[in-house]
Amino acid sequence: MSVKIHPSAVVSPKAEISDGVEIGPFCVIEDKVSIGAGTKLKAFVSVHNYVSIGKNCDIFEYTAIGGDPQDHGYKGEISYVRIGDNNLIRENVTISRATGEGNETVIGNDCFIMEGVHFAHNVKVGDFVTLANKVGLSGFVEVGSHTVFGGMCGVHQFVRIGEYCMIGGLYRVVKDVPHYTLASGEPLRLTGLNRVGLERGGFTSEKRREIYHFYQELYRKDKRFTEALAEVQVNKANYIPEIQRIIEFYEGTKRGVTFWGI
Repeated sequence: MSVKIHPSAVVSPKAEISDGVEIGPFCVIEDKVSIGAGTKLKAFVSVHNYVSIGKNCDIFEYTAIGGDPQDHGYKGEISYVRIGDNNLIRENVTISRATGEGNETVIGNDCFIMEGVHFAHNVKVGDFVTLANKVGLSGFVEVGSHTVFGGMCGVHQFVRIGEYCMIGGLYRVVKDVPHYTLASGEPLRLTGLNRVGLERGGFTSEKRREIYHFYQELYRKDKRFTEALAEVQVNKANYIPEIQRIIEFYEGTKRGVTFWGI
């Protein structure tokens, strides 16, 4: 397959452009860029130095990838953006390089990124993540695979969001959100288990019940949260792997974890 480049596009001869790539009108591709086979760039897409994009991505108009991080701590060091395969990236998305020599901003595979989403420096996003319009991920945010964000959601720097979560639109996330949960409200609260997402992800009904009962045990009304967490940590080996991962998520928190609100 041949590469298709619109005559108005500016593409560095040093860029690595694979077979089947299509680059639309008025795109700008700088020197140190790698674009995988079958990826398509619509009009006015900018891809700056130190960016790699995987195979079969569709990137829409006015998206800017690999710009300098919007961070007072950035001093011109070389850092990267790494984007996986099969991602749909709609209009006006911005993806910044990382702060810190050799560090990366990373987006996984098969993500659906809607219009106006912003990925700040050092963000790490897993696979099959959906971000609705105008979601903003601040610096060093981490998002697990199969998580869904409602529109215009803002995530504070250094926050971690687990796998198979669903975050309601228009809310701000200032603490970690553990695996498999729904979160909404102001201030943000866990409002239940993401049953639909887990079912679609192949979690059996028995496994979903175990996870739900674990959260009920952790957030029981007759015991302080710190005491309940200490108890489950002692018994961690007795739980199924999915619950062990939840416990490890709590153990790794630095900003604190969003509490159950019902």
